Formats: sequence, structure tokens, C-alpha cells
Amino acid sequence: MSGLECKNISKSYKDNKVLDNVSLNIEQGKIYGLIGRNGVGKTTLMSIMTGQNPADSGDVTYNGQPVWENAEALSHICFSREINTKSLLGMNNQKVKEYLRLASIYYKNWDKDMAEELVKRFGIDKKKKVCNLSKGMLSMLPVIIGLASKAEITILDEPAAGLDVIVREEFYKLIIDEQQENGRTFIISTHIIEEAANVFEEVIILKDKCVYLKENTVELLDKCRYVSGLEEDVKNAVDGCKIINEEHIGRSYAVTVMQDGDGKIKAVQHVAVQPVSLQNLFIAICGQSNM
Repeated sequence: MSGLECKNISKSYKDNKVLDNVSLNIEQGKIYGLIGRNGVGKTTLMSIMTGQNPADSGDVTYNGQPVWENAEALSHICFSREINTKSLLGMNNQKVKEYLRLASIYYKNWDKDMAEELVKRFGIDKKKKVCNLSKGMLSMLPVIIGLASKAEITILDEPAAGLDVIVREEFYKLIIDEQQENGRTFIISTHIIEEAANVFEEVIILKDKCVYLKENTVELLDKCRYVSGLEEDVKNAVDGCKIINEEHIGRSYAVTVMQDGDGKIKAVQHVAVQPVSLQNLFIAICGQSNM
């Protein structure tokens, strides 16, 4: 099984440490969700994983080979990110068809037919300059490149940010189809957590400059609960569980907990136990009221 592995990655910008000793193993054939608050280092990590940004320390390998300055390893990886129309590189003054042509040269497994079909499906005018595309079309172009690259590891940074809800739904279906039919690996970084949650086979949460957790999404949510009631009753119910977050709401007390091993929620009268969505779990873990 091929895979992308980060070992002890650290990165600072001047005196600001963004990543601290991050280790992460990305297995082939899965769809990962990479989530975290703004500024937590998601884009930095993805750029290091794809050889676009050097780490201060640590290593990134693909199939055991270093990614940094290694054309062979990088040929298996695609990093699709938002296009900056104010870039000084001159690429954005090119027409869409030229942008796609250059992508076809860079990615050895480029699927021209798929790129053409997606351009038609989403109504992108190939004769237009990239800088003149609408926000939605500008967001769709790197998504098309990511999909048509046919790269074994495809990393998408906020791919759905400028897309309307109908196009986002179609995008997620395309991702699932590619993963199931071709065994590709996708890492999707997004703030639109709730609607993408069902797509993520595994979720990675970055917090405090490192990986807070990396788990199967279904299994993670299955063991997390929101428990509320009077404080004494709730504490009795969750005794032994890992408390992720707690809050006082008037006379009521509520906690988000993770059940693990012997730490199971006990049946206590007048205590409400509810499932937790991935978005609410993320808020509990990364919100201001964290313990």
C-alpha cells in the first residue's frame, strides 16, 4: 500500500511556530477531512506535504521516498488550492485552455477527457482569461485540475468555498466516485464541516500546532456524546469518560465527552444524552470554552 507520511514536522515563520512535531500517516485509498481553526497551520502542513514549502525539521515521504525536491515522488501528488488572481506570476492572465494545457504537462496521469467533460459540465468558458472568471468558476478550476490530475494523492484546500450548494453536492459525488473507482486518496481541508462530514472516511483535527486526533469518522462520532442536566447528575453520568468540553447554561450543565474503554456514560435519571455531529465536536474541541 502506498502512502504519504509526515514525521516530526515543525515549521515557524520568524518567531511564530505554526507546526510543532507533527507526525501523520496518510493511507492510500481513503478520503480524509483536515479541519482546524484559521491560522492553525492546515495550509502550511499541506504545502509541506506536497513539497511546496520546506519544513524547519522533520521529513515527508511518499512510498518511503522523500517528497522535497523529488520529481518522481511529487508526480504522484496534486495540491489543488485557491487561485490568487492578484498573483504576480502572470499565470492568471492566461486563458483557461492554456491553464489546463500546462496542468496536463505537469501531471503525468492527466485525464484530458475528464477535464474537458468537467469544463463543459460546470459551464466554464475555456476562452476566458483566468483572472476574468466569476468567483464560482474560479473556485471550480482548481477542483477540475485536482480531479483530472488523477494523482494518487490529491489534496484540496477549501475546494468548496466559492461553490453554490448544488455544485458542492456534485463535487462531493465526484470525489467519492474517484475514490471508489480508482482507489485515489483525497485530503480535503474545509470549513464547511457539516455537509462534508459524510464524505470523510477519516478526520484529522489540527489544534495547538499539532494533530489533536486522527480517527475514523463514524467510529469517532459513535463514541462521542453531548450530556446535559443538573451538574451533579451529569458528572455522575460521565464519570470515567474523557471530557472534551463543558459549559454552564443557567442552572444546567453540559459536557461533550468521549467514551473509551471502561469510560462509558451511565444511565442517570434526568440526564439527557445526545449524539454529536462532526461540526459540534469540532466546536467542542477547538472552541473558546475548551478545558
